[in-house]
Amino acid sequence: MTKNIVINKMVKEDWADVRDIFIEGIETRNATFETEAPSWEIWDAGHFEECRLVVREGEKVIGWAALSPISDRSAHRGVAEVSIYLSSLSIGKGLGTELLQKLVECSENKGFWTLQTSIFPENQSSIRLHKKCGFAVVGVRKRLGMLDGEWRDVVILERRSKVVGL
Repeated sequence: MTKNIVINKMVKEDWADVRDIFIEGIETRNATFETEAPSWEIWDAGHFEECRLVVREGEKVIGWAALSPISDRSAHRGVAEVSIYLSSLSIGKGLGTELLQKLVECSENKGFWTLQTSIFPENQSSIRLHKKCGFAVVGVRKRLGMLDGEWRDVVILERRSKVVGL
Protein backbone atom coordinates (compact mmCIF):
# COMPACT_ATOMS: atom_id res chain seq x y z
CA MET A 1 0.00 0.00 0.00
CA THR A 2 1.28 3.46 -0.80
CA LYS A 3 2.08 5.75 2.09
CA ASN A 4 -0.89 8.09 1.62
CA ILE A 5 -3.40 5.21 1.66
CA VAL A 6 -4.74 4.03 5.03
CA ILE A 7 -7.49 1.70 6.19
CA ASN A 8 -9.31 2.77 9.32
CA LYS A 9 -12.66 2.82 11.05
CA MET A 10 -15.63 4.29 9.19
CA VAL A 11 -17.30 7.21 10.93
CA LYS A 12 -20.61 8.93 10.19
CA GLU A 13 -18.78 11.78 8.49
CA ASP A 14 -17.58 9.31 5.84
CA TRP A 15 -21.14 8.59 4.74
CA ALA A 16 -21.21 10.93 1.73
CA ASP A 17 -18.16 9.24 0.19
CA VAL A 18 -19.35 5.76 1.23
CA ARG A 19 -22.75 6.44 -0.34
CA ASP A 20 -21.15 7.70 -3.57
CA ILE A 21 -19.11 4.49 -3.83
CA PHE A 22 -22.24 2.42 -3.13
CA ILE A 23 -24.05 4.29 -5.91
CA GLU A 24 -21.13 3.51 -8.24
CA GLY A 25 -21.64 -0.18 -7.42
CA ILE A 26 -25.40 0.07 -7.94
CA GLU A 27 -24.86 1.61 -11.36
CA THR A 28 -22.75 -1.37 -12.52
CA ARG A 29 -25.78 -3.62 -12.05
CA ASN A 30 -23.36 -6.38 -10.98
CA ALA A 31 -22.74 -5.44 -7.34
CA THR A 32 -26.14 -5.45 -5.59
CA PHE A 33 -29.86 -5.93 -6.00
CA GLU A 34 -30.31 -2.42 -4.55
CA THR A 35 -31.39 0.22 -7.03
CA GLU A 36 -30.73 3.25 -4.82
CA ALA A 37 -28.55 4.03 -1.85
CA PRO A 38 -30.28 4.24 1.53
CA SER A 39 -30.09 7.10 3.98
CA TRP A 40 -27.38 7.02 6.64
CA GLU A 41 -29.98 6.11 9.27
CA ILE A 42 -31.21 3.05 7.37
CA TRP A 43 -27.70 1.91 6.43
CA ASP A 44 -26.44 2.44 10.00
CA ALA A 45 -29.29 0.41 11.49
CA GLY A 46 -28.56 -2.50 9.14
CA HIS A 47 -24.82 -2.87 9.80
CA PHE A 48 -22.83 -3.83 12.88
CA GLU A 49 -21.11 -0.82 14.40
CA GLU A 50 -17.89 -2.77 14.81
CA CYS A 51 -15.97 -3.77 11.68
CA ARG A 52 -16.93 -0.82 9.48
CA LEU A 53 -13.81 0.11 7.55
CA VAL A 54 -12.84 2.65 4.92
CA VAL A 55 -9.83 3.00 2.63
CA ARG A 56 -8.60 6.57 2.42
CA GLU A 57 -6.29 8.04 -0.15
CA GLY A 58 -5.32 11.25 1.53
CA GLU A 59 -8.63 12.64 2.79
CA LYS A 60 -10.78 10.88 0.15
CA VAL A 61 -12.58 7.61 0.92
CA ILE A 62 -12.04 5.28 -2.05
CA GLY A 63 -13.44 2.04 -0.63
CA TRP A 64 -15.37 0.60 2.26
CA ALA A 65 -16.33 -2.69 3.89
CA ALA A 66 -18.84 -3.55 6.59
CA LEU A 67 -20.66 -6.43 8.23
CA SER A 68 -24.39 -6.90 8.63
CA PRO A 69 -26.31 -9.50 10.64
CA ILE A 70 -27.81 -12.49 8.86
CA SER A 71 -30.34 -13.09 11.64
CA ASP A 72 -31.34 -11.77 15.03
CA ARG A 73 -31.25 -15.27 16.56
CA SER A 74 -28.61 -15.69 19.25
CA ALA A 75 -27.34 -18.87 17.55
CA HIS A 76 -26.21 -16.71 14.61
CA ARG A 77 -24.50 -13.96 16.61
CA GLY A 78 -21.12 -14.97 15.17
CA VAL A 79 -22.23 -14.99 11.53
CA ALA A 80 -22.20 -11.87 9.36
CA GLU A 81 -22.76 -10.82 5.76
CA VAL A 82 -19.85 -9.01 4.09
CA SER A 83 -20.26 -5.88 1.99
CA ILE A 84 -17.20 -4.51 0.22
CA TYR A 85 -17.18 -1.74 -2.37
CA LEU A 86 -14.30 -0.02 -4.10
CA SER A 87 -14.48 3.15 -6.15
CA SER A 88 -13.17 3.26 -9.68
CA LEU A 89 -10.32 5.36 -8.22
CA SER A 90 -9.03 2.28 -6.39
CA ILE A 91 -8.86 -0.20 -9.27
CA GLY A 92 -5.58 -2.03 -9.68
CA LYS A 93 -4.02 -0.91 -6.39
CA GLY A 94 -4.51 -4.17 -4.46
CA LEU A 95 -6.76 -2.36 -2.00
CA GLY A 96 -9.59 -4.89 -2.18
CA THR A 97 -7.34 -7.58 -0.76
CA GLU A 98 -6.00 -5.29 1.97
CA LEU A 99 -9.48 -4.13 2.92
CA LEU A 100 -11.06 -7.59 2.99
CA GLN A 101 -8.15 -9.01 5.00
CA LYS A 102 -8.56 -6.18 7.55
CA LEU A 103 -12.31 -6.89 7.71
CA VAL A 104 -11.63 -10.59 8.34
CA GLU A 105 -9.14 -9.67 11.09
CA CYS A 106 -11.62 -7.27 12.67
CA SER A 107 -14.40 -9.86 12.48
CA GLU A 108 -12.32 -12.45 14.29
CA ASN A 109 -11.29 -9.93 16.96
CA LYS A 110 -15.01 -9.28 17.53
CA GLY A 111 -15.90 -12.99 17.78
CA PHE A 112 -17.41 -13.71 14.36
CA TRP A 113 -16.84 -17.31 13.29
CA THR A 114 -18.44 -17.23 9.83
CA LEU A 115 -18.49 -14.56 7.15
CA GLN A 116 -20.71 -14.99 4.12
CA THR A 117 -21.44 -13.07 0.97
CA SER A 118 -23.62 -13.29 -2.13
CA ILE A 119 -22.07 -12.19 -5.43
CA PHE A 120 -23.51 -12.06 -8.93
CA PRO A 121 -21.70 -14.68 -11.08
CA GLU A 122 -20.81 -11.93 -13.56
CA ASN A 123 -18.75 -10.17 -10.87
CA GLN A 124 -15.75 -12.47 -11.28
CA SER A 125 -13.28 -9.97 -9.78
CA SER A 126 -15.22 -9.95 -6.50
CA ILE A 127 -15.44 -13.76 -6.47
CA ARG A 128 -11.66 -13.99 -7.04
CA LEU A 129 -11.04 -11.43 -4.28
CA HIS A 130 -13.10 -13.37 -1.76
CA LYS A 131 -11.45 -16.69 -2.68
CA LYS A 132 -8.03 -15.05 -2.30
CA CYS A 133 -9.05 -14.08 1.25
CA GLY A 134 -10.12 -17.58 2.28
CA PHE A 135 -13.76 -17.68 1.19
CA ALA A 136 -15.08 -20.82 -0.52
CA VAL A 137 -18.03 -21.21 -2.85
CA VAL A 138 -20.91 -22.92 -1.05
CA GLY A 139 -23.28 -22.91 -4.00
CA VAL A 140 -25.35 -20.88 -6.41
CA ARG A 141 -28.86 -19.64 -5.71
CA LYS A 142 -30.68 -19.63 -9.02
CA ARG A 143 -33.09 -16.84 -9.90
CA LEU A 144 -32.79 -15.37 -6.42
CA GLY A 145 -34.17 -11.98 -7.40
CA MET A 146 -34.99 -9.66 -10.25
CA LEU A 147 -32.95 -6.67 -11.30
CA ASP A 148 -34.04 -4.51 -14.21
CA GLY A 149 -36.71 -7.10 -15.09
CA GLU A 150 -34.24 -10.00 -15.33
CA TRP A 151 -33.77 -12.93 -12.95
CA ARG A 152 -30.33 -12.95 -11.35
CA ASP A 153 -28.40 -15.79 -9.75
CA VAL A 154 -25.96 -15.29 -6.89
CA VAL A 155 -22.88 -17.23 -5.88
CA ILE A 156 -22.79 -17.87 -2.13
CA LEU A 157 -19.35 -17.82 -0.52
CA GLU A 158 -18.37 -18.23 3.10
CA ARG A 159 -15.29 -18.11 5.26
CA ARG A 160 -14.99 -20.04 8.49
CA SER A 161 -12.64 -18.65 11.09
CA LYS A 162 -9.71 -20.83 12.05
CA VAL A 163 -9.48 -19.12 15.46
CA VAL A 164 -13.05 -18.28 16.57
CA GLY A 165 -15.65 -20.87 17.52
CA LEU A 166 -13.33 -23.88 17.51
